[in-house]
Amino acid sequence: ETMEIQFLGTGAGQPAKQRNVTSIALKLLAERNEIWLFDCGEATQHQILETSIRPRKITKIFITHMHGDHIFGLPGFLSSRSFQTSSSDDQPQNLDIYGPVAIKNYVMTSLRLSGSKLSYRIHFHELDASHAGEIFSDETFEVHMAPLDHTIYCMGYRVVEKDKKGELDAQALKAAGVPFGPLFGKIKNGQDIEIDGNLIKAADFIGPDKRGRVVTILGDTRQTDQAIRLAIGSDLLVHEATYEASEAKIARNHGHATPKQAAEVAKQAHVKRLLLTHISARYVGPLVTQLVQEAKQTFDNAYVVKDLYEEVIQP
Repeated sequence: ETMEIQFLGTGAGQPAKQRNVTSIALKLLAERNEIWLFDCGEATQHQILETSIRPRKITKIFITHMHGDHIFGLPGFLSSRSFQTSSSDDQPQNLDIYGPVAIKNYVMTSLRLSGSKLSYRIHFHELDASHAGEIFSDETFEVHMAPLDHTIYCMGYRVVEKDKKGELDAQALKAAGVPFGPLFGKIKNGQDIEIDGNLIKAADFIGPDKRGRVVTILGDTRQTDQAIRLAIGSDLLVHEATYEASEAKIARNHGHATPKQAAEVAKQAHVKRLLLTHISARYVGPLVTQLVQEAKQTFDNAYVVKDLYEEVIQP
């Protein structure tokens, strides 16, 4: 089962030839036949055309903050999604949008003033700092949110795949003389059973639980302890790195971080892997390598992503 992350845009502020503005797709196709989108900057739908992503499969959109380079692609994407039909189910399914207070007003106003009619419903979840903590949960996943430190209210999201119960070793059970049926079910639920005076221990026939993966995707932010707390123990952390360390003062003034600062967050949160995004357009070619080196001095498993870069999230 592959959980994958794909970067539709990795630039900061405005589109550049090399990098479009921010949008990230978390592909949960094997797990739930869904794709979750994090931010939707201008031309996100154009970037999707370069991938295998089907807009119908996008069922949740998480917006980190209200800056244009993170939301200007929403009205276009939402409108186009109306025309995505398939033979099996003619209407695209309803969509959840999580974001700051104002996201509903922004989306609905854009759609109303442009006379856009949608063939599905949008369910809005407007979040302020009082909602910090778990914002979504079902049988397979949960999502947590924490406010970050930017020039306006901005959030990070932690996506947690719930642990999977260990596999039942059916062959071994049969060999132990357990007939297929209700007794199998009891063992599967972790109950010990007795057959002809023999105690059959469930634990002996069930493999270990499969640990769920954890991915933390942050919005724009200065280096902050909130990010460390949100990302703790993640398999993957996506952190912005707009400016190099020598520009730390500019970064601070604009509410941004450097690769060195992002690496410090990754190190203190004990994450397995760090992907750096939201890169200023001034960093091209060898300068990008410089950003990677800067991060690696503090946290070795770090990488600066490019547009359309895709990675499987390893458990």
